[in-house]
Amino acid sequence: MDRCEQALAYHQGGYNCAQSVTLAFAEDTGVSRETLLAIVGGMGGGVGGTREELCGAISGGTMVLGMMAPFADPERTEDRRRLYGYVKEFRKRFTGRFNGLSQCGSLLRSRVEATEELTPAAFRLGAKKHCDIMVVTAVEIVEQMLKEEGLL
Repeated sequence: MDRCEQALAYHQGGYNCAQSVTLAFAEDTGVSRETLLAIVGGMGGGVGGTREELCGAISGGTMVLGMMAPFADPERTEDRRRLYGYVKEFRKRFTGRFNGLSQCGSLLRSRVEATEELTPAAFRLGAKKHCDIMVVTAVEIVEQMLKEEGLL
């Protein structure tokens, strides 16, 4: 089972969007499942289910990038620049597939469907529900970026 399939299964099993994305990379991060679930648990549903803030799939992807390319020492400004660059690129790629949207509620109202062109992994997996598409697409983008940077 690939990471996109794992994330879809986690989401369909009841985990929120942020949890589903981060769990797909759990083995790569070296952080336990329990810790990942606890850290990102409140990020689903546009932060605490409000649907007013950032999409949980974007939050989860951002957290994965932070764990894989950490900025943990304020003296290492190059780490900050590198991580911020990755996160900006991730957000750009994600929003580029969804009409520039990143807010949970706005994405929900957009009634997106999986297409072979914009969301190939979600299309391949037959994802139909809105948040399933967001989760799979976030994992697809993060995985592609980490491979491009030699971090996976």
